Amino acid sequence: MKWGFLPKDTGKPVYLAVNSDESEPATFKDRYILVRDPHMLIEGIIICSYAIGSHDTYIYIRGEYTTQVKVLQAAIDEAYDAGYLGDKVAGHDFKLNVTVHRGAGAYVCGEETALLESIEGKKGQPRSKPPFPAVAGLYDSPTIINNVQSIASLPFIIENGADAYRKYGTEKSPGTHLFGISGHVEKPGMYELPLGLPLLEVIDKVAGGVWKGRKLKGIIPGGSSTPVLTPEEAKTVTLDYESMAEHKTMFGSGGIVVLDETVDMVKLVQNLIYFYHHESCGQCTPCREGLGWMLKIINKIVAGKGRLSDVELLRELCDNIEMKTVCVLSAACTMPVRSYLDKFRHEFEACVAGENGSKQETEQEER
Repeated sequence: MKWGFLPKDTGKPVYLAVNSDESEPATFKDRYILVRDPHMLIEGIIICSYAIGSHDTYIYIRGEYTTQVKVLQAAIDEAYDAGYLGDKVAGHDFKLNVTVHRGAGAYVCGEETALLESIEGKKGQPRSKPPFPAVAGLYDSPTIINNVQSIASLPFIIENGADAYRKYGTEKSPGTHLFGISGHVEKPGMYELPLGLPLLEVIDKVAGGVWKGRKLKGIIPGGSSTPVLTPEEAKTVTLDYESMAEHKTMFGSGGIVVLDETVDMVKLVQNLIYFYHHESCGQCTPCREGLGWMLKIINKIVAGKGRLSDVELLRELCDNIEMKTVCVLSAACTMPVRSYLDKFRHEFEACVAGENGSKQETEQEER
């Protein structure tokens, strides 16, 4: 869809930027592709570049991915040596250069316009939109920004046809997806699965079920920024975009985190807020100041100094911060936090009352 927004005959170069700034907690699908099959990504880049008329690609990769950078760069060098990159791609009159650009550890640079700012050597802060990158992106030129998995799926589609791709998944959510399943399961790992499978079936049959025979307490369906699901909600969830939307959560990055009965949801929320406050670029006041106040309040609650009014204040802050910023980082924090407050409010109230209904302390001692 993004490709169709490119303007024609601008007289400017067209750029392709591959977003591999994979910094969302519980997400590791890009890392898997970069190490296991970097040439599939390169082939996808060639296909995409030819389709959009781009001669320069930047792969923006998370700075902490040192091994992945080495493997990817070696694969790019091999592609140049074999004639698949350079002045004449595969002997044809088409030029394509691919450059790996390492990030410097900022989560916000996963936002597409902050990524462009970083490539240009500027501070990694999101831009106001419009204009959108397809119109005025890298160096004020038309730019397509796609993630690693999207680009890596192109070779299969081109070789086998769209119908072969659509035979997997559902009518509205076709194809397969990489799911990184982690947390309290017997077989955590990376799984490529067709879209549309029941969520609990994937956890039980693919990931081996909740570990040590414990009870399921919650599921984070798509990385830390997605609203949590209760076990009851999870019974009717399937792994597709429509089902996730119906349950007021998101597909996100495909990072599924299984939470067993030992998890202290209050401390989990504390960790979430700390992460997003730490990663805020500080450009927008609601995010910069609001997340700071949320962190102070949750720290107060965890320390046993909170009041019931603090729980309500935390939720009010979520409502007042969300979507009032240039980018969606504020929403990435407030949407999941609100879901924990609404669905596990009793734990926050118990914490304020000086009780702890979680078994996490015992669990940590066992480890």
